[in-house]
Formats: sequence, C-alpha cells, structure tokens
Amino acid sequence: MSSTVGQVIRCKAAVAWQPGKPLVIEEVEVAPPQKMEVRLKILYTSLCHTDVYFWEAKGQNPVFPRILGHEAAGIVESVGEGVTELVPGDHVLPVFTGECKDCAHCKSEESNMCSLLRINTDRGVMIHDGQSRFSINGKPIFHFVGTSTFSEYTVVHVGCLAKINPLAPLDKVCVLSCGISTGLGATLVAKPTKGSSVAIFGLGAVGLAAAEGARIAGASRIIDVDLNASRFEEAKKFGVTEFVNPKDYSKPVQEVIAEMTDGGVDRSVECTGHIDAMISAFECVHDGWGVAVLVGVPHKEAVFKTHPMNLLNERTLKGTFFGNYKPRSDLPSVVEKYMNKELELEKFITHKLPFAQINKAFDLMLKGEGLRCIINMED
Repeated sequence: MSSTVGQVIRCKAAVAWQPGKPLVIEEVEVAPPQKMEVRLKILYTSLCHTDVYFWEAKGQNPVFPRILGHEAAGIVESVGEGVTELVPGDHVLPVFTGECKDCAHCKSEESNMCSLLRINTDRGVMIHDGQSRFSINGKPIFHFVGTSTFSEYTVVHVGCLAKINPLAPLDKVCVLSCGISTGLGATLVAKPTKGSSVAIFGLGAVGLAAAEGARIAGASRIIDVDLNASRFEEAKKFGVTEFVNPKDYSKPVQEVIAEMTDGGVDRSVECTGHIDAMISAFECVHDGWGVAVLVGVPHKEAVFKTHPMNLLNERTLKGTFFGNYKPRSDLPSVVEKYMNKELELEKFITHKLPFAQINKAFDLMLKGEGLRCIINMED
C-alpha cells in the first residue's frame, strides 16, 4: 500500500446517483487523507436498514450522488496530519458516529454522543475543509455518515475508527460497526440480572442482537414481540424463549406480557421505532424496578404518551444511541467478546455476495430476507 501514500487512488465504488435507483459500480478517485483523517481499504461491508432508508430518501433531504455504506471493516492505507493512534496496516471498524475524546460528551463516562462527530446524515463532506474526498472526472461524489464503505477505499475522520485485534476475522466483526452493537449495547444499558425476564420488541438484526445481549446476561425468560410469526423459529437461536404476536390478542400487548409475567418483565428493549411499540415496551415492565430502553428511531412527528403514574410507580424509561458504546474506547472490547466466544456473530450473517452484486443485497433487505448480507469488496 505504501506506493499509494499521498496519491489519489482510483478504485471501484457503488455510487447512488438517484433516490431508489440501482447503485452503479463506477471508477472513482479517492483523495489522500487530510488533517485528522485516515484512508482505508475496505475489505468487507454489510448492508443496514439505514443505508436503504437514505437510498430511498423518502423522508429526508436527498443528498446525491452519494456513496452509501457504514457497516464495515478494513485496513489503514495511510493517515493524515495529526493522526497518531493509527498507522498503515492497522485493522479498523469505521463507525457512523465518533469519539473526539475532547468534548464534554467524550469526557463523560455516561455519554457517547460526541459533540464534534455525532452522526450527521445531511453532511456529505469532510469536517476538516467541507470538501468531499471522492470524485469522478473532477466532479465531487458525496460521503454518507462519514464512512461511505461501498467503496474499495474511503476516507474517514480518525475519531470514527475503532482499532481492533488484527486476528479478528474482518468478514465477521464488520457487523459490529452498527446494528449488532446497537442492539447488544441496548440490553447492557438495561442491565438485566441473571434469572431475570426481558421483553424484546422487534425481530430484526438489532432486536436479535438485543436478545443475544439478554442471553449473555443470563436472563431466564426472553420474550420477543413481533408481528411476523415466520421470524419466531429463527429467534430461538438467539436465546429467545417465548413469542408474542400482538395480532393474536384483542387486548394491548403490554397487558398480555403483564399477565404472562406476574405483573411485568424486569427489562424491555424496543427495536422497531414504532411509537405504539415504544409505549408498550415501557408499560410492560414491572412497577418498582422495571427498566425499558428505547432503541428504534420513530417518525419525526411521533409523540410518546403514557400516564405519569407509570413513571411514579418506579418504572424507568431510557433511550440509547449506538448501544451507549464509545466507538474508539468500547468497540475493541466488543470484538474481544466475539474472539472469546462470549458473543456469537455467525448466526447474524445469512448471506454473502461479491461487490459486483451489491444491488442484490438491497433486494434481499427490501424483501425482508435474512439478517445481514456480507459484501466481499475483493470478489
């Protein structure tokens, strides 16, 4: 890689030219990293619902042409001025949010919402100079959440890169840079104790990761709530012990769960973003000690409504962002959980495709087939 340091790299990238249109594999120019930036070679990337959401651009500011992708793993090719923690050859996970280590959030032990590098879905350029590092024939192609991993090479702020164990298989741990860590961390925020009961709302990858977190914590009852009954059998692999389909009952699902658990579950994690599920997740926890954690992102006009007595009766409601993990400080230890066989990642990976077939990965997600599709950038 040393011969490319300081040079423009020409490589393949999947460019989203228009909302909802198939990505096009193009040759792009990737400029060298500037101050506090790192250029890395992406080896594996996977597709997350967030990529599809912003590709469809149905409810946000459309920023095109753009290189999407944010769940990935790669190797450092070169570093820009001021970068001291990483060197060429380091194995890293790029993350859609960051950790500058200097702001009040980064200095707080309780927060991971970095003031400088917090996710910004509208920004299509680098923070340092307001310019894109991608171009085609001199015309800029916009970045996506600071990562743009649907490219063989990308440029990322150093604060959005987690340096990981070089022995960790990148085709597995790449899924930890977004959804799996979000769900896993959310359950750890809820802090279920050994033998406790946990309700998980949603059986997508994030919800199943939350179930995996409950399994690791030693919960004795893991109750999953979902409208899609076909997902229930698969969920047993993640430690789920019981299933509730709200469509099977005439009463609110929180009442169903309260009856099943003698007053409510000890902990709940909501992973769908639907406001009714969020309310149910809170109201289904036991009074006195129940804790509900919200993960899913609701519609911007949604309003959370519950009776104040639900809080006064000592139920706790929490929100979490990226599982409360600080990317640089905490993600390496999550990778070690996998390396130590505490955390199982293989069961989340249901499909594998070469980079040339990236649009097929979008088709699979739109059909609701599988959990995570790993895209091999070198195939």
